[in-house]
Amino acid sequence: EDQVVNGHDEKENNPFAEYMWMENEEDFNRQVEEELQEQEFLDRCFQEMLEEEDQDWFIPSRDLPQGMGQLQQQLNGLSVGDSHGSEDILSKSNLNPDAKEFVPGVKY
Repeated sequence: EDQVVNGHDEKENNPFAEYMWMENEEDFNRQVEEELQEQEFLDRCFQEMLEEEDQDWFIPSRDLPQGMGQLQQQLNGLSVGDSHGSEDILSKSNLNPDAKEFVPGVKY
């Protein structure tokens, strides 16, 4: 039967193997600190990128002056081509309804 000394098998090479990182604790701490700084740097970069992206988007509530919100609501309430008004405009028009359709770049 194997002899056990201080909770470890005698055959085990180094009973303190799991604590060997402490031998180079300064190097370990420096490496962990560098990883944390790198992660913090990446987080800041992502945050700046998101802020720049937000600036590129047009958000009416943020980008328009205060009075523009009311104007925008009024514009949203408008409709194009009321049927009763369009007949009145057509009766007063002096445009030729039989004229050819204008196409840019085409000569008639």
